[in-house]
Amino acid sequence: GLNRHAPDPVEFRKRCRDYALKYVEIQKEQFKRLGVRGDWDNPYVTLDPQFEAVQIGVFGEMAKKGYIYKGLKPVYWCPHCETALAEAEIEYEEKKSASIYVKFPVSEGKGLLTTENTFFVIWTTTPWTIPANLAICLHPDLEYNVLVVGQEKYIVVRELQASFLEVLGEVEYTVEKTFRGEELEGIVCQHPLYPRDSVVILGDHVTTEQGTGCVHTAPGHGLEDFEVGKKYGLEILSPVDDQGKFTEEAGEFAGLFVGKGNQAVVKALEERGALIALSYIEHQYPHCWRCKNPIMFRATEQWFASIDGFRQEALDAIKKVKWIPAWGEERIHHMVAERDDWCISRQRTWGVPIPIFYCEECNQEIITKETIAYLQDLIAQYGSDIWWMKEAAELMPQGITCPQCGGVKFRKEKDIMDVWFDSGTTHFGVLETRPELSWPADLYLEGSDQHRGWFNSSLSVSVAVRKQAPYRAVLTHGFLVDDQGRKMSKSLGNGVDPLEVIEKMGADILRLWVSSADYRHDVAISSGILKQISEAYRKIRNTCRYLLGNLYDFEPTRDKVPYENLLEIDQWALLKLHQLINKVTEAYQNYEFHTVYHNIHNFCAVEMSAFYLDVIKDRLYTFKADSRERKSAQTVMYEIILALVKMLTPILAFTTEEIWQYLPHDEAKSTVQLAKWPVFEERYLDTELEEKWHKILLVREFVAKPLEEARRNKVIGHALDAQVKLYASEEWYDFLFALQEELATLFITSSVVLDKDDQVPEGAFTSEELPGLAVLVEKAPGKKCERCWIYADTTGKNAEHPTLCARCIKVVETCK
Repeated sequence: GLNRHAPDPVEFRKRCRDYALKYVEIQKEQFKRLGVRGDWDNPYVTLDPQFEAVQIGVFGEMAKKGYIYKGLKPVYWCPHCETALAEAEIEYEEKKSASIYVKFPVSEGKGLLTTENTFFVIWTTTPWTIPANLAICLHPDLEYNVLVVGQEKYIVVRELQASFLEVLGEVEYTVEKTFRGEELEGIVCQHPLYPRDSVVILGDHVTTEQGTGCVHTAPGHGLEDFEVGKKYGLEILSPVDDQGKFTEEAGEFAGLFVGKGNQAVVKALEERGALIALSYIEHQYPHCWRCKNPIMFRATEQWFASIDGFRQEALDAIKKVKWIPAWGEERIHHMVAERDDWCISRQRTWGVPIPIFYCEECNQEIITKETIAYLQDLIAQYGSDIWWMKEAAELMPQGITCPQCGGVKFRKEKDIMDVWFDSGTTHFGVLETRPELSWPADLYLEGSDQHRGWFNSSLSVSVAVRKQAPYRAVLTHGFLVDDQGRKMSKSLGNGVDPLEVIEKMGADILRLWVSSADYRHDVAISSGILKQISEAYRKIRNTCRYLLGNLYDFEPTRDKVPYENLLEIDQWALLKLHQLINKVTEAYQNYEFHTVYHNIHNFCAVEMSAFYLDVIKDRLYTFKADSRERKSAQTVMYEIILALVKMLTPILAFTTEEIWQYLPHDEAKSTVQLAKWPVFEERYLDTELEEKWHKILLVREFVAKPLEEARRNKVIGHALDAQVKLYASEEWYDFLFALQEELATLFITSSVVLDKDDQVPEGAFTSEELPGLAVLVEKAPGKKCERCWIYADTTGKNAEHPTLCARCIKVVETCK
């Protein structure tokens, strides 16, 4: 195919655009299948001409304020992609590297050191940078020993003397002299490979963590080396080209790729007697995020945004943002405080051009308010391809001249902007160009790696132009791990394909899993975890189905029962619902989706399925269809399903839409997505009612234990087969006596006999958890009613309905 060195950049860019748009469409369909809400017919894409024009304007504004400059300094460089990289484009991976100790002979000792067989010893894991060495850096305040080993003398820092001697093996040595680093400044060494000097200099960046305390310094291949080299006026030597091959400046290594150059340099050092030791280490090494190959530090001329120009304003802006979790603030504060100037130029063809021109006569850089405005209009109309389609003169306003020499011939900058500059301007290119949106954004959300990526670039651009953050809040989530806490990887075979999950289980299972996890930490996923989520989904869905299934004859506008006429248990259910609405609404507002999930799941499983819906079955199935008791239950069931559907819609988008279409409505909305959020009503929060029903639930839970034991012992087959005899202390007796008519319904038994605990029969169930109560479970007296399954003395007493109890006969008779 085509590559970026092809002679026709416009054709190359067309291929890139087609490729990008192909995946925009693929991802758009995948997002839709996942139920992600978006303006899918009108998405924003950074290759849109209007967006590109905004980006050009932002660059121009930063340049006008003096934040954009061109400079020579070491940057991350990918020799495979042949471009500079930003820190956010770096990934750290394990790499095996050569670890070498090299001796540099002293050629001028300043009267402190002899020049005969005296060496400064350096340590490095990048042998290929030795040809670029110009200095050896010491810490001014550390002490350096002159070790005499055999016929040679080695200078190393005192703290690392032991580890260096281990490298030499079992040798005898003496310490001849000790110097402070600052005393050795200016001593000159001979480069081990070239006929040139390597001077001893000082720097505070030198540490005693590893090596020898004598740091190999190549100003063209390291930022600290560059800074200290600039201080001493050293040349910025970088004998490596764009493709990572040594140039003629590297002499015998010219033409070699630096990877192979490592071996060649080590061999040359060994042949010249300069190599003291060679070993190999596994360590974290920077790799290119695109091609996944190791990168290098290399001094080249690049365009930079001066972070120093607005660093303090950025740090101040960070404090005004809500960071979720809170540790995000410290993380990004540290990154902004410590980051170097931002390298914003890339040696690529696909992207937004750096809108700068050069005078052909004097090489003066040209970027003005007029050139930016003119180019913005062209790009808004034709897209950024125009930069590669037209000559410089056609891209500039007529009559423009070089402000330095008056020249009228110009050429264009060849580099494009860093993609992080593209993404860093999205808040301007999107929020300020759409009438339904506003700047700044309410929320940015991404993985924790984006503190050095999107969150950082967006903040930098925004503060540079507007002096404030582009977001009010930033939410950070962890990364995917398996159920053993291991990162997803091909080698482990523990990856989970979301499309396969959707195909097998449905999108709502995946959405529910997302909501169930505390995203503030790494999030586990596996087939076992998804199975558990499926069970939770089934519980929620079955609850909704039961509620919906019992509203078949309920018309809200006609059948709703006023609150004061509801049965007390229904009032309690309404109380619990509004407590749920309050908790869930607050959780959504705080982006605590796992709290939403746990509260709703618990409500469905415990308060609804295990209690309320179980207790009201008798009313729903056996009471007269239009009775107050039945309509009371249906009224609350309607309120519950209506609120649940709305609260679940952000999570179970497909399920709730399905439910919405079958709900009896008093809201004229075609989709639940447009329905109003359920309103929390504090008037339903009756403290006395809640306390009373809390006690009732304690008694019910207490009674359930002997009922279960009776079932295991085959005394009864079902709770309705039972008669419960309750023996209560005076306090409990008074409380339960007021509920005597409802106890059988609450326990779902045929009958309950309440008595005082003066004489508790032997074998009655008691518990220390609920003192003052005892329970005896017996087979219920009477005959089983065929309709309600309750055992009653009245069953079989009516000749016309010999299998029904008196209560059911009354209902059946009224239905005739």
